[in-house]
Amino acid sequence: MALPIVAIVGRPNVGKSTFVNRIVGGRDAIVHEQRGVTRDRSYHRATWNGRDFTLIDTGGIEMESTDRFIAPIRAQAQMAMDEADMVVFIVDGTVESTADDLAVARMLKKSERPVLLVVNKMDNPGREEAIWDYYSLGLGTPWPVSSVHGHGTGDVLDELVELLPGLEDGEDEEIEAVSVAIIGRPNAGKSTLTNRLAGFERSIVSDVAGTTRDAVDTLAQHEGKTYRLVDTAGMRRTAKMDESVEYYGFVRTLRAIDRAEVALMLVDATLGLTDQDQRVAGYAAERGSALIVLLNKWDAVVDPDARDQVRDQVQDRLIFVDYAPVIAISALTGRSVHRIWATIDKVYANYSKQISTSKLNVFLTEIRDFGHTVSKGKKNLRINYVTQTGSAPPHFTFFANHPELVDENYRRYLENRLRERFDLEGTPIFLHFKKKDS
Repeated sequence: MALPIVAIVGRPNVGKSTFVNRIVGGRDAIVHEQRGVTRDRSYHRATWNGRDFTLIDTGGIEMESTDRFIAPIRAQAQMAMDEADMVVFIVDGTVESTADDLAVARMLKKSERPVLLVVNKMDNPGREEAIWDYYSLGLGTPWPVSSVHGHGTGDVLDELVELLPGLEDGEDEEIEAVSVAIIGRPNAGKSTLTNRLAGFERSIVSDVAGTTRDAVDTLAQHEGKTYRLVDTAGMRRTAKMDESVEYYGFVRTLRAIDRAEVALMLVDATLGLTDQDQRVAGYAAERGSALIVLLNKWDAVVDPDARDQVRDQVQDRLIFVDYAPVIAISALTGRSVHRIWATIDKVYANYSKQISTSKLNVFLTEIRDFGHTVSKGKKNLRINYVTQTGSAPPHFTFFANHPELVDENYRRYLENRLRERFDLEGTPIFLHFKKKDS
């Protein structure tokens, strides 16, 4: 069963993301002094006193603002409260309660969920009389904490786990799911695809490049299988990251790729393949994720010659990941999106594939019989043995008399033959060469 969910809510700049990072013991949530950095709700696993639970960090809730994102941010926070088992409401202890605090308190009273009222930024324990003003919110006893220094967070967590719903036998086990990162340049349609695959409005969708800044997890099911979709911040060239918050989003994207088993790389077909697309594919390949290339907005490319040009660009400029299947889709209309599920299953199976040593060495015998090898001076390369030494993605170790003779061309030759023989579409493979023991 899924872990209990705790939503972290409050108006902007009260320290919600800092509080999340303090609890999870890392920097999963983006922290920045700029208002509105957290937009979508982001999920983070935490543990306290032997209880595992999921924290949802949400965007700052404001009732009156000219920011175009305020309404969807508020809607995302409301969704977090709706799916949560309990809520932590964070306020700023350096100021008195505001109209937005009162508005959030009214929302929480309607939710009928357990609420912990946390007064943050109480960096000086001697100022705890400042919490008295927050009794007026009508949400019970305020808990003073300093998320920056950690003061009071232990007491809050003790109370939090007491309020979590009880566990039945086996209910603390995390759902097994294939982790799928949705990556690509900004505004390529990643959030639209996430919502299409998940079947509901999960991520804020906008035509403004850079809307998604955190990596966002969504559990989706298809034909009895569970998938963890990670909608990530769009990756731009580093030189164009004017705001430090964009850099943080870029780092989160790389971390999302690191924990993904399959990466769906969206290419905006109306723009064609760009240098940034090449870099994104390179990040996925370097970090060992299985890869599927999706040519999004394909319905907007009506000219047959333009379509051929895009496919030629993919073939020529993504040759280093030519193992990745390519699907033309429209995330907006749903065209061919259904094909993605079967392709994820196939590349994940190849990514996890285990090939027996006996089959590998039959393959090696055929390679030797073909006679293609490498020589230098009086040295001739002879590979004596091969075995699979890892999976997810597959690693193969070849034992040879002179492994130093293996050059890039021969490595590529072996990789191509392995792919032809064992159907390793969609997954990177790594080849290692060692000297055979005497």
